[in-house]
Amino acid sequence: MCRTDLETRLKEARTLLKKAVRLTALTGAGISAESGVPTFRGEQGLWKKYRAEELATYEAFLRQPELVWEWYNWRRDLIAEKRPNPGHQALAALEKGRDFTLITQNVDGLHLLAGSRNVLEIHGSIWRVRCTACGRGRDDRSVPLPYPPLCPDCRGLLRPDVVWFGEALDAGLWEKALDKVVSGQLMLVVGTSALVQPAASLAWEAKRAGVLVMEINPERTPFSAEADLVLSGSAGVILPALVSETGSTP
Repeated sequence: MCRTDLETRLKEARTLLKKAVRLTALTGAGISAESGVPTFRGEQGLWKKYRAEELATYEAFLRQPELVWEWYNWRRDLIAEKRPNPGHQALAALEKGRDFTLITQNVDGLHLLAGSRNVLEIHGSIWRVRCTACGRGRDDRSVPLPYPPLCPDCRGLLRPDVVWFGEALDAGLWEKALDKVVSGQLMLVVGTSALVQPAASLAWEAKRAGVLVMEINPERTPFSAEADLVLSGSAGVILPALVSETGSTP
C-alpha cells in the first residue's frame, strides 16, 4: 500500500473511530512480536528439539510435567524482559471515554502492563498458575518458578493457567467476548492471522451482526476480503497514528 493510500485509509479509519462509542479489539501474536515476544510457531517455535504443539498439551504435562515446566519457565524468563510497544499503548488509550473491550489471544500480559484494564485473555495468562487437584488459580510472576510448583492450599501440582492444544476456552469468558463483539459498533482486528479458532471466528460473527470491522496487519489474512477497512502495516505504527487524532493520545 502506498503512503498516499494509507493516509487516505487512516483518515477514513479515524472518522469511524471517532463515531464509535461501543468498541472491541481482537489482538494476536503480531502485536506482541513487535515487542520481541516470539510466536513459538514455525521454525522459531523450536525449543531444544520440541515444537510448541508437542509441549502445550495436557497429555504432555501428564507424561513429563518437569519438561513442560522447564519450557514455560524459559518462556516466562524471556517474556519478563519484554515491554509494551506503541501499539499496546494506543489500545490502552482507547479505553478513555468509551465502552471498550480488548480481547486477546496472547498470554504475555503486555496489554495489562500497557494500562489496559478491560481485557479478556481468552487463551489465559502465562503469569497465572492453576492447581491440577483443587482447581484454584492465582497470579505468580516468579521467574523461575521452583519445580515442582505446588498449590499452597492443597499441595497439588500447579500448571500454567493457559489454554493448551485440545482444550476448550473458558465458556463464560468466551460468551462475554462474543456478546461484546456482536453488540459493538466497531471492531479492530490487530496482528492476528485469522487462522486460530475459535478466536478467529469473532471477526466473522461481528460482520454477521452488522458491526464495522477494521483489520490492522502487515500481511493479508483470510479475513481481509471481509473487512470493511484494511490498514496494512505494523500495529506499533498504525495504531498510534490512528488513535493520536481521535482525542485519546497514548
